[in-house]
Amino acid sequence: MAKTDTPVLDLLAKMTEDSAEYADLDPRSFMIARVAALVAVDAPPVSYMVNLGAAEDFDFSVEDLQAVFAAVAPIVGTARVASAAGHVARALGLAIAVADQEAEAGAM
Repeated sequence: MAKTDTPVLDLLAKMTEDSAEYADLDPRSFMIARVAALVAVDAPPVSYMVNLGAAEDFDFSVEDLQAVFAAVAPIVGTARVASAAGHVARALGLAIAVADQEAEAGAM
């Protein structure tokens, strides 16, 4: 594995990829389970960034994300779902910042 400026994020992404190989779920179900778990544990933005970064590869859409939020709200509560939505928004900002940093490093 090549050295990067984001070794922890890279490790987390690799762990996500590895767990997908071992789970006996179709890609969409895999992402549904992961997002539901993130909401349940009130995961921080970086956790959403790592998991939703692979969403397109796993056939998981924004509509799927909203559906998971709606499905788990009666169980985890509206506060957790609202927190999750905020974390997703911050995760998008983090992803943009990381992409910008990588672009700057590549331009040098």
